[in-house]
Amino acid sequence: MSEVKLSAETRTEFGKGAARRIRRDSKVPAVLYGHGSDPLHLTLPGHELLLALRTPNVLISLDIDGKTNELAIPKAVQRDPLKGFLEHVDLQLVKRGEKVTVEIFVHTEGELAPGGNLLEHVLNALPVETEATHIPESVTVSVEGLEAGASILAKDIPLPSGTTLAVEEDTVVLQVLSAQAEETEGEGEEAAEA
Repeated sequence: MSEVKLSAETRTEFGKGAARRIRRDSKVPAVLYGHGSDPLHLTLPGHELLLALRTPNVLISLDIDGKTNELAIPKAVQRDPLKGFLEHVDLQLVKRGEKVTVEIFVHTEGELAPGGNLLEHVLNALPVETEATHIPESVTVSVEGLEAGASILAKDIPLPSGTTLAVEEDTVVLQVLSAQAEETEGEGEEAAEA
């Protein structure tokens, strides 16, 4: 888990025009909320924030106006749909030792059993509850030798210590599909059309 330090400035101007002026200065408008406190409207440095958000579930240490330091995790990121630059970020306030619910990526390793079977990722990211300062970036699951019809449930995925599932244990995360069954269905449709 990486922790990134960013300097933040509180902002008092709101609305579309103010947000455009902030973005014109290569900065990003943001809101920090959580723990029952009033939302705090901030301005963050655009490039540094963009680099920080490349890490999944990054922990951000905010130096607000050089007076206070707060820890936060990104909860919602709005990007321009065409150009991809950051338009707005919602940050959730966290404390060291506090448990948070986040999604971590599921990576696979190994080869499926021979036969042209397909691996379907039912969930690309697994919802878990973990300590805010120890969020794992991902989990790895072995699919070595799995045959058609096999599935991996959430409870079968090895989690790092201090991390628990935030989803039902019987939720299917990965499943192996038979490629031959799909071809047979397609051939049956062609025969019906003829």
